[in-house]
Amino acid sequence: MPAMERRFDIAVVGGGLSGMTAALALARAGFSVAAIERGEPGRVLADAFDGRASSVAYGSRLVLEALGAWERMASHAQPILEIRVSDRDAPLFLHYDHADVGDHPLGWIVENRFIRRALAAAVAETGGVEVVAPAEVVAMTRDDAGAALTLGDGARIVCRLAVACDGKASPLRAMAGIPAWRRAYGQTAIVCTVRHERPHRGVAHERFLPGGPFAILPLPGGMSSLVWTERDAIARRVLELDRERFLEEVAWRFGDFLGALELAGPVWSHPVGLVLAARLTDRGLALVGDAAHAIHPIAGQGYNLGVRDVAVLAEALVDGRRLGLGAGDGGPLEAYARRRRADAMAFVCVTDGLNRLFSNRLAPVVLARGLGLAAVDRLPPLKRLFMRHAMGTVGRLPRLMRGEAL
Repeated sequence: MPAMERRFDIAVVGGGLSGMTAALALARAGFSVAAIERGEPGRVLADAFDGRASSVAYGSRLVLEALGAWERMASHAQPILEIRVSDRDAPLFLHYDHADVGDHPLGWIVENRFIRRALAAAVAETGGVEVVAPAEVVAMTRDDAGAALTLGDGARIVCRLAVACDGKASPLRAMAGIPAWRRAYGQTAIVCTVRHERPHRGVAHERFLPGGPFAILPLPGGMSSLVWTERDAIARRVLELDRERFLEEVAWRFGDFLGALELAGPVWSHPVGLVLAARLTDRGLALVGDAAHAIHPIAGQGYNLGVRDVAVLAEALVDGRRLGLGAGDGGPLEAYARRRRADAMAFVCVTDGLNRLFSNRLAPVVLARGLGLAAVDRLPPLKRLFMRHAMGTVGRLPRLMRGEAL
């Protein structure tokens, strides 16, 4: 074996939340894993507060618990006890209460830094993962035996399966020649965290404004994470404001129900668009997370979709191994693609449709939206179904999302 060549069962490319979750799950499933990350080793533990947070659905929590990561972030997780969905300042709204579906929260909001740290600590404790960083995959070849990844320094990672967790612009997806369908929404997501003088009481708000949804997500310590989607032209002007003027714009949309506001940390932004890969697998390759499907943040389900991908992929590979199949064999990969395609398409259609619906300012459409929200609010069975879907407890669930071992 050449000195610069290392062999693993699986190579996970991408060190974001989905990539770290995938590396952890596959290692705990008994596979040897190379986790290839562009950042410096140890960067995760040094991450400071940057204002970014993610929603963790109940089903995703079960996966993280099974992987030994949840208890490491639980003290930093803010339970979502209620969700209020409203259309601008219309008097009609939709109200979700966790008590209507059980005794556990609808989900949790966790700062990304705490999720990263928890996953990194669980990976270190689990073993079976070699972190290859800083490193960048510059070429990939595949054959019936698996995949060979060439890194920027000339080293090679040879594996039975490469798992692309390298984002919506996925270089691995491009190297494999997998086309992706894209839709630009002409919107920018502005993300920041604010402190407020009154307690949020675990209530999340989703307000649909003319430029896009404005989400107020509760965090521990008297803070809330804001995901403000705005039309590109307006977003550019907003992002040029100084902190005082920016906060005035936030407060105008936020309202005064939580008292005075102050910025806690930097302001982030990224373009909003839809990316959907034509297929989730290819010879010796599986796409996970944003590399497979990047959706509108309107439902806050981006990380949860990635967790579902990971749970199904790990289950498919373990089931295949029990039948004597390798990690890169067609049967397990076909099972993964088949099970994830329908769920991913459903989220794509729902988020795309909601954004189109609530961006329409025609008076009849506005009236119909308000009546629709009020109607759902008065139909408990339908409302409970929507809540369970957001919690990740609907449909054919992988074993990890049922609280079971692989």
